[in-house]
Amino acid sequence: MKDPFMAHLGFAVLHLAPGEAVVAGEVGEAHLNLHGTAHGGFLYALADSAFALASNSRGPAVALSCRMDYFRPLGLGARVEARAKEVNLSRRTATYEVEVVAEGKKVALFIGTVFRLGGEAT
Repeated sequence: MKDPFMAHLGFAVLHLAPGEAVVAGEVGEAHLNLHGTAHGGFLYALADSAFALASNSRGPAVALSCRMDYFRPLGLGARVEARAKEVNLSRRTATYEVEVVAEGKKVALFIGTVFRLGGEAT
């Protein structure tokens, strides 16, 4: 699945399977905020990318709701992964938990729910 936005941010897909995905990125100078740490939008985009890949792995889906909690800052050069896993799957919706991790520590937690356009039975 080609995603120009992910390519622009330098994200790489490390794993993709039904209901799960792992996406990695590295904090570059263009990804820093005014405090010199990774911008929340960069981390959100990473988590959202893993969420999109995991949820669309079962057929077309669109986001209904998403939220993200941030736990610790990341500096320039940090390698970070977003690990998405399905926590609920029904005919019309699915919910995913995405852990954002760097150096073995949880950086943020993203939770998202999608509307499944195909609505296939589970």
